Amino acid sequence: MMAMQAVILSAGEGTRMRPLTYTRPKVMLPIANKPILQHLIENLARAGVDEIVLVVGYKEETVRKYFGDEFNGVKIRYVRQKKQLGTAHALLSAEHVLEDRFLMLNGDAIVFEDDLKKLVKEESGIAVFEVPNPQDFGVVEVVDGNVSRIIEKPEKPKSRLINAGVYAFTKEIMDYVRNTPISVRGEYEVTDSITMAVSNGFEFKAVEIERWIDVGYPWDMLKANEELLANLESKIDGKIEENVTIKGEVIVEEGSLIMSGSYIVGPVIIGKNCRIGPNCYIRPYTSIGNNCHIGNAVEVKNSIIMGNTKIPHFNYIGDSIVGENCNFGAGTKIANLRLDEKEVTVNVKGKVINTGLRKFGAVIGDNVKTGINASINVGAFIGNDVFIGPGAVVSGVVEPNSRIY
Repeated sequence: MMAMQAVILSAGEGTRMRPLTYTRPKVMLPIANKPILQHLIENLARAGVDEIVLVVGYKEETVRKYFGDEFNGVKIRYVRQKKQLGTAHALLSAEHVLEDRFLMLNGDAIVFEDDLKKLVKEESGIAVFEVPNPQDFGVVEVVDGNVSRIIEKPEKPKSRLINAGVYAFTKEIMDYVRNTPISVRGEYEVTDSITMAVSNGFEFKAVEIERWIDVGYPWDMLKANEELLANLESKIDGKIEENVTIKGEVIVEEGSLIMSGSYIVGPVIIGKNCRIGPNCYIRPYTSIGNNCHIGNAVEVKNSIIMGNTKIPHFNYIGDSIVGENCNFGAGTKIANLRLDEKEVTVNVKGKVINTGLRKFGAVIGDNVKTGINASINVGAFIGNDVFIGPGAVVSGVVEPNSRIY
């Protein structure tokens, strides 16, 4: 397969993902124990891409330190987008390193090898994906196999095909990118560049893809985690003591110890140098990062637990995302079901949003500490560096560095 360059837009914070993005860019949020961006880079490498240009900005040092100058045999280059002024502006930041043909991708959605290979074959193409709720995306209209229009969030979509944010471009697109006007959203958007090119006779083939994981809100991380863990194959590199029950597909990475009485039902992934148990229950679709401790009489279900977090005794964590370096006091529990059993609503950027989930716990930032018997209510968003005192009850949005007693 011919070598190919890919440009990945990874400069934004992802404000809808707060509190998780207060301390890292959105593309570095872990799903199945790997950053979103790593899944994308690995899939691109398998599709034949040999050089990746990462457009970075917000907390860029996190990205640079993790991926370095080469990752998985792929050369990595970095371009800084000083201000995040839209997708066309991001691409313009990378113009000086672009080859004649390249892929361009959003760094916060996971696209898979087979679909990426389809795009690599096209000189000019746009990935389209069928969804049940097209009104929430950029809807693509197709004529004779080519994209005729992309309409952002139309009230009455004419199609269920949306723009998946993966493009095969030739460098000629830059003539239109440079002349893209600012949009009603106050950004320079590559979809407007495409519209200008199409009106000038350019053709972009609509390339329908089979799988696409979009991570727009924190609860989307749980759905993505479930989808990626569904194909897990067991691999035990750590130590398993006697009287441990493991059912289904479970990965235990090197240096981890699963202690007696632990009961683990896959798919579950446990990172390196973890101490699990004794006598804990880990339920399906749970990812536990490196250097974690899940201790006695702890139950974890359908959750993402990031690295260096300690949940040591008498805790319940369900349908939740817990950041790095957290420490839960004995008896701290997270509720994940409303008493009226209605779908859980949350507050994001001042708006009440329905998650569409009957079961959803909390989203907890980095370095959060709780005292004994703290209670965290459904849909709570807790910022980084928060202290929650013994017996406290927490609901709603808690700003970073808060103290709750």
